[in-house]
Amino acid sequence: MTDSDWMMGRPPLGMKPTTIRLSTDTIRRIEAVVGNRQLALFIREAVENELQRRENPEPPKA
Repeated sequence: MTDSDWMMGRPPLGMKPTTIRLSTDTIRRIEAVVGNRQLALFIREAVENELQRRENPEPPKA
């Protein structure tokens, strides 16, 4: 193996695969809204949005 062999192929994406369990109905609803090829993207965006919401809560309104 040469020094340049480690540079070949796809660069790491900085993501770790994980398994989640969703009901069949939930998956169908998501796919109806975003298409069946966008399920993972939708879930990633939903998780990021929820993390932002919880990490930066809005102050209570007077």
